[in-house]
Amino acid sequence: MSYPTKAVASDLSSLGDDLRALLAATSDVAEDKVVEARKRLSSALDKGKSVYARSAKTADSYVRGHSYETAAIAFGIGALTALLIARSCER
Repeated sequence: MSYPTKAVASDLSSLGDDLRALLAATSDVAEDKVVEARKRLSSALDKGKSVYARSAKTADSYVRGHSYETAAIAFGIGALTALLIARSCER
């Protein structure tokens, strides 16, 4: 896994830990709205993890399989960005 992917994974992991701590801290609150919110939050966290994992694996496999195309796209985006910055500096 590359550094940016690891950084995002680490951030999501810490977010998950914070959410779990919040869920644990509110476990003694038994209001129906709080219980329902905790269930939705827990399911959204699980769904987000699975979506992130699938997306990261798909992107990683595409980049590894199409390295020249990926490099060309990155070069093109960089050239376009440089052109736009140069044009804005001329004004």
